[in-house]
Amino acid sequence: MDNSTAIDTGATPPTLRRPSPISTASAASSISPPPGVNGAASEPAAFAAPDLAGSPATPGAVFPPDAASYPGQKRSLPGIALRAFCLGAALVTGVFLATILALLPHIFPDGGSAVGLLSPLWRLPFFLAALSTFHFLEFWTTARYNTQATSVDSFLLTANWPAYAIAHLAASVECFTRYTLLRSSPNLFSLVPLPLPSRTAVMLVGLFIVALGQLVRTAAMVQAGRSFNHTIQRKRATSHALVTDGIYAYLRHPSYFGFFWWALGTQLVLGNAVCLVGYTVVLWRFFSMRIRHEETLLVRFFGDDYVQYQKRVGTKIPFI
Repeated sequence: MDNSTAIDTGATPPTLRRPSPISTASAASSISPPPGVNGAASEPAAFAAPDLAGSPATPGAVFPPDAASYPGQKRSLPGIALRAFCLGAALVTGVFLATILALLPHIFPDGGSAVGLLSPLWRLPFFLAALSTFHFLEFWTTARYNTQATSVDSFLLTANWPAYAIAHLAASVECFTRYTLLRSSPNLFSLVPLPLPSRTAVMLVGLFIVALGQLVRTAAMVQAGRSFNHTIQRKRATSHALVTDGIYAYLRHPSYFGFFWWALGTQLVLGNAVCLVGYTVVLWRFFSMRIRHEETLLVRFFGDDYVQYQKRVGTKIPFI
């Protein structure tokens, strides 16, 4: 469960290596002790136990990785490496292209219509960079602060598939169409008979919301620690404890708040009108149902303590 209100206050720091299935005793017996006096074997108690962290104390010990780390398994090391590499490449590509396209008018001040056509498209590689950062941080934060729950799925690359991919594809297509084929047509928002801020102001607000949303979501995952899970948990674990301080003193579901506003911020940066409305409706409906379901479980877990917390702290997602 995305326990936006829970943290394991007694959790020990995550270990850097998973324990090997080989026991200390069996590993010790596999190492021949040096001969003692008159060639007799030394007492087993005279030997240090093998160091599972792989120190020089056990130079000949071999500890195989956990079975789940093999290819095709839920913690596949090749799968994790490949996804991390692709996200890093996408981030670098997005930042580089967004910077170059945004600076085109300054690099080629007399570039004419070609520069005018290409320059606004910096929004598309920015979107790619924002998505890459989001998905990498989903995995890294889980791996760092809730190691036991980490899997290949922690990247969230295939979450809510294929609707998630379709939504981002639609946003990219609308942005591209808006600044190429329809660049001379009025924006849909310009048809509203209300004074609206300039396109630059909207873009700057969008950038701020994207950064804020990402910061809040990541901070929520860090503070929740082992209590945070991308899958709703229907049974209370011993590590689940209600926390109402820190970021949770201001937001009842900060991770949901963060993603909701992050996603809407990306659409403001892209200059999308249709997808902004679509994202708002779809995400509001999704989080409304998810929070309602999750809070039923949280009331069951924490009783009146959570009920009072509900009354005191809001979600800061409109009408939820």
